[in-house]
Amino acid sequence: MTGLAFGLVLVSAGLHAYWNFLAKRVSGDTSFVWLFSALATVIYFPLALYMLFSQQIQLGWAEVGAIGGTCVLHIAYYMLLNRAYRVGDLSLIYPLSRGAGPMLSVVGAVLLLGERPSPIDVAGMLLIVAGVFVITGNPFNGSQSHALTAVVYGLLVACSIAAYTLWDKQVVSVFLIPPLILTWASGAVRTVVMLPYAIQHWDGVRNNWREHRREAIGIGILDSLSYILFLIALSFSQVTQLAPLRQLSILIGAFLGAKLLSETAGRKRILAAVVMSVGVIALALG
Repeated sequence: MTGLAFGLVLVSAGLHAYWNFLAKRVSGDTSFVWLFSALATVIYFPLALYMLFSQQIQLGWAEVGAIGGTCVLHIAYYMLLNRAYRVGDLSLIYPLSRGAGPMLSVVGAVLLLGERPSPIDVAGMLLIVAGVFVITGNPFNGSQSHALTAVVYGLLVACSIAAYTLWDKQVVSVFLIPPLILTWASGAVRTVVMLPYAIQHWDGVRNNWREHRREAIGIGILDSLSYILFLIALSFSQVTQLAPLRQLSILIGAFLGAKLLSETAGRKRILAAVVMSVGVIALALG
């Protein structure tokens, strides 16, 4: 792993944790997802247009299909994440999804991309599993059915993270789609696909703009920027190194949820985040 890739991923991790904090603070409905997606599409359109023509990017059917796959996977991710934050705490959902996600990415990279984990990688995955058990406690307790629902959504988000990480790695490194173009196209397609819903629930869109415009603008900028930086690093580095390293953001997310949002079980979740962070560091070093 180069110093450039390391730096890009660390900055990406910080930006990612903060926009998730904004998303949880709003805990908005689907119209909020459309709002920040539309804002991101507008904000990054000049840069995407400039890159498209300045680099003379050729988009054939294979490239369009690859971008289409990204769009589908990211729509699933945002919808699951939005739902997860409506039923669970940031200090639970964020470390759970971001911790289990890279572990699944490594497994997928081994099975699908032929990458081979070292013993340190295996140890890192075991630490992440241990952190997952600490952070979830005993969600199967009958008195914690709500927590079980949150855990299920957190794991579904983790699966979507693993899926789009593996897919997007191929899109930027094999199909050579620039990260900015891929990220903008994903947001633009998401905006168009969700437009009928937004029109039908326009009162919700207006209410979100009136009450949460700062958060919507912040997510629109930071979400895309954090992923563009990650994709740039991913285009010349291995998934098994970068996907885990980016999840150092779980410490930031757990801290923001426990301290700024005053969520319960904060100390236990921060401890679990530390264990999972050690695991992702081991994956990155392995």
